[in-house]
Amino acid sequence: MLASPPLAGLSTPGGIVPQVTARGTPCDIIEPMTNVQHTPHDEIEHEVATLGGGCFWCLEAVYDLLRGIHQVESGYAGGHVANPTYRAVCTGTTGHAEVVQVTFDPAEISYREILQVFFAIHDPTTLNRQGNDAGPQYRSVIFYHSPEQEAEARRAMQELADARLWPDPIVTQLEPYTVMYPAEDYHQEYYATNGSQPYCRIVIAPKVAKFRKQFVDKLKK
Repeated sequence: MLASPPLAGLSTPGGIVPQVTARGTPCDIIEPMTNVQHTPHDEIEHEVATLGGGCFWCLEAVYDLLRGIHQVESGYAGGHVANPTYRAVCTGTTGHAEVVQVTFDPAEISYREILQVFFAIHDPTTLNRQGNDAGPQYRSVIFYHSPEQEAEARRAMQELADARLWPDPIVTQLEPYTVMYPAEDYHQEYYATNGSQPYCRIVIAPKVAKFRKQFVDKLKK
């Protein structure tokens, strides 16, 4: 993301919402839980999901649109260096992944639905790469915050693997959450404030448009 990517390769699956096929989409495979008992809204405590699926600008732009999302923050997780900078993470030597930390209201959107979106908006079968963005910082990874999140993520990944939605195996990593270092201020709400930039127009905008179409019933009003 340090420079605008070339036009070649933009049709690759990384970062593009999967087309509907005979095998379906992640939303068809990861069915919402039924008979969920919702807690009254004034008793709800927000939950947090931390996810890496390529460029955090892309994930943030999508999750910002979902109903029930309270906050989305871009940052770095999973590395071995404290308080890394963007430049350091981009070298691929700090061990961090670019992630978004999504704070959500489980009375309006479930963790399972968060995962539905996650697997629909990136390619979980490309190791350390999404489209033209390559390196370990762009790996597909779920950092779970509780045993319940771990179990839900494993269940979702197994359902997708069993459905063989993609021709290649899922390489999404599943790791316990430890710490996320917030990215620099200029990364926060990047798409919202830099929509005319080439990367935003060429990579993020098409993804957001396809996401809006696929998840129209889950968008904020």
